[in-house]
Amino acid sequence: MELIFRVNGRSERLELQGHETLLDVLRNDLCLTGTKDGCREGECGACTVLVNGRAVDSCIYAAMAAYDADIETVEGLAKNAGLNSLQNAFAESGGVQCGFCTPGFLMMLTALLDKYPHPDRDLVRDALSGNICRCTGYAQIEEAVARHVEQRSGE
Repeated sequence: MELIFRVNGRSERLELQGHETLLDVLRNDLCLTGTKDGCREGECGACTVLVNGRAVDSCIYAAMAAYDADIETVEGLAKNAGLNSLQNAFAESGGVQCGFCTPGFLMMLTALLDKYPHPDRDLVRDALSGNICRCTGYAQIEEAVARHVEQRSGE
C-alpha cells in the first residue's frame, strides 16, 4: 500500500504493509526517533504526534489513516536549528529529567497551546492526563507551560 503524507512540512511517499502503525513508520522508515516507543497500547503518551494539528498516540494509530495528512513530530518543533519557546521553557523549568516522555509532553502541549494559548493549570493537567512521567512529578512540566505562556504574552 502506498502512503503519501507530509511530515514536519516535508512530503513523503512510502510503500507499507497494511498493519504498520504511524509510530513504526516514523521511527523505522523515516528515522524520526524523537517519537518514543513506550507502551504500544496508547496509555503512556510517549509516542504522541500531531496529525492535522490533533494529538494522537502514534503507537495505535494506523499509518494508512495518515494518508494525505500533515504530521508533526518533536523534530519539527525546533526552528532555525534552535529550540522553540516551549522547549526552552521545559529546559529552564526542569521539566526534562530522563527525557523519555518529553517528546510526547511537548507534542500534547503544542496541540493544547494551539487551541488554548492561555490555558489555566486545570486545563493543562487535563490535557496531560494521558502522558506518564516517572521522573518529574509533573510540577516542573506545569511550570514550563506557565513560563512559556508568560514569555509568549510578553512578546
